[in-house]
Amino acid sequence: MSETPPNTLQYRFDGPEDAPVLILGPSLGTTWHMWDRQVPELAKQWRIFRFDLPGHGGAPAYPAGSVGDLSARLLATLDSLGVQRFGYAGCALGGAVGIELALRHPERLASLALIAASPRFGTADEFRQRGVIVRTNGLDPIARTSPDRWFTSGFAAAQPAITEWAVQMVRTTDPGCYIAACEALASFDVRAELARVGAPTLVLVGSDDQVTGPAEARTLVAGIPDARLAVVPGASHLVPVEQPAAVTDLLVRHFSTAWQPAFDSTTGQMAAIGAPPVKPVLSAAPPQPAPRAEIAPAVEAQVMSRPDPYDAGIKVRREVLGDAHVDRALAQADEFSGDFQEFITRYAWGEIWDRPGLDRRSRSCVTLTALVAGGHLEELAFHTRAALRNGLTPAEIKEVLLQAAVYCGVPAANSAFKVAQQVIREETTPTE
Repeated sequence: MSETPPNTLQYRFDGPEDAPVLILGPSLGTTWHMWDRQVPELAKQWRIFRFDLPGHGGAPAYPAGSVGDLSARLLATLDSLGVQRFGYAGCALGGAVGIELALRHPERLASLALIAASPRFGTADEFRQRGVIVRTNGLDPIARTSPDRWFTSGFAAAQPAITEWAVQMVRTTDPGCYIAACEALASFDVRAELARVGAPTLVLVGSDDQVTGPAEARTLVAGIPDARLAVVPGASHLVPVEQPAAVTDLLVRHFSTAWQPAFDSTTGQMAAIGAPPVKPVLSAAPPQPAPRAEIAPAVEAQVMSRPDPYDAGIKVRREVLGDAHVDRALAQADEFSGDFQEFITRYAWGEIWDRPGLDRRSRSCVTLTALVAGGHLEELAFHTRAALRNGLTPAEIKEVLLQAAVYCGVPAANSAFKVAQQVIREETTPTE
């Protein structure tokens, strides 16, 4: 194990020091121990590098709010160890990190396996709602229901020790880091970029996965050039734990036969490919097309001008109010109201909410107070939801409304408390 500064990750190595490095990336709420059953076999051919997400498995609680941040911390860790090129297998959020590496740092990645992964995980609203529940209730509700999401019912019933292990993994995770990881998944969407993934890719999914199932796996295979699909029968979301032998065999076959040679910048060609591994495999992979080096087009000079705030505004508006709310508002816009929707997106959200002078928690406090003062109860309802998403707790919202009662009047605050109370009950009640 390692001592972990804020910009790196907690890690461990297994296997021979002179072997190629193979990284195993964990799922949200798990630790590197989810890969314990794969390591003995994989470590015969590769030097296995495992890492914990921030705040998971006792790792220091330095939250990372985006998949890009997680991949940057992973690369900083590898750089500190002198590891430049590696294979990568990741599960769920760990798979998102793998896609990010393939898109942003293709020169580092020799081969890729995506397990229970997706180019977009559910909806942004779902993960931000999960963050609200954790902030209000802690991780216990999420922990108690994790076996239902991770395992088939038969496996959970037959393996009570593993089921309890799963619950405890989530329960001992740092809540702030878990919420930040939910935010990372909420903002992750690479559907339009999959064609740029150049590493040889295996997409692996459990047949009974209800979180990121075969449909999401097929989306990855359809978008990533020459990707191959493997569906593991009788497995749900945490397929490396539920079907360890099948996953191990698939990973050995993939990384033994699909390891892309490094690019040599001095010659402009791929480095020589070493002899194939002598270990027999069950079935040979189809021959990989010869990788081609492409020269990026020259970037033309552009006249610097102030960007249109609409794009920033629609992004902030969705992050604060949620996709469902914004989609309804835009869908209801017509010739009469469309200009108003564009106006508030550009100026309220792009110009004001996106200013750096106040954080979003502070802006929510100001907004709630102003809405109480104006008696705008309908908008108070969805801005109470927004305040929860922006990180305010129900106790903090209560304090804002109490403060408003002094300066805006008791009758106004009385109405506001009724609206906010109902919204908080709806938003913070865990779903079983």
